[in-house]
Amino acid sequence: MAIKRILCAVDGSKITGRVADCAVELAQATGAKLTFLTINVVPTRARRTHYWDAESVNAAAAQANKQVATAVKSAKAVKFEGYDCVVASGGNVADAIVSYAEKNKADHIVMGTSTTNELARLLLGSVATAVVSHAKAPVTVVK
Repeated sequence: MAIKRILCAVDGSKITGRVADCAVELAQATGAKLTFLTINVVPTRARRTHYWDAESVNAAAAQANKQVATAVKSAKAVKFEGYDCVVASGGNVADAIVSYAEKNKADHIVMGTSTTNELARLLLGSVATAVVSHAKAPVTVVK
């Protein structure tokens, strides 16, 4: 199966650089288009409102820009230009990633995980585990 569209989920965590490096390398090797995706988590209370004020919208945009900055830096470091950056919103990060990947026909998903404790993964859940379980595309998880 040829990889034409890679979705790289980034969250601004410590491992974002490694995740982006992996995605950029895969995109370069396959000639695929790369999308860096960050999820704007909408709190339950905010989902019940019909509008957001300008301050909330601006804060969400600033947070999203901060989350993709490291990923963009990774792409620029190797002069890779075949990427774009997208912000999606949702109450559940894993569902938002899977939904975006399916809607935009991603052939491969690259994401990170910082969960190292198996007990924590069982008790707290894991975005990576949920994406791997529900995504139709292959998923590469970077630690």
